[in-house]
Amino acid sequence: MTGRIHLKNMVFYGYHGAMAEEGTLGQRWIIDLVLTLDIAAAAAHDDLHQTVDYTRVYNVCRKCVETDRFKLIESLAGHIIDSVFASSPIVDAVEITVKKPSVPIAGILDYVAIETRQTRADRLPRPGQ
Repeated sequence: MTGRIHLKNMVFYGYHGAMAEEGTLGQRWIIDLVLTLDIAAAAAHDDLHQTVDYTRVYNVCRKCVETDRFKLIESLAGHIIDSVFASSPIVDAVEITVKKPSVPIAGILDYVAIETRQTRADRLPRPGQ
């Protein structure tokens, strides 16, 4: 039985961006994650050890945003995905949205975002790589 665990609107403060001011001042970042995994054993046995500990995933995401630094939101998203896979072997796929609400654009907009999805199988080396 496949399940999807959602962590929506996680808000962290980090220092990412291509502009020097972004690395100095920092800003809020809003992260959405959807984790796909087999939930059959957890559902049958009511056992946290057979599913994702989403408190751990939240803390992994927080560390990525608040501790590490990237110029591009694409790099931040990829790093979060890598970290979730490393910390949660049961996860088969990660969908992520990284929202940057304070964009240095001379205009009015809610945010800029990157959305991407990666499966654990996508991470395996392919022949010739």
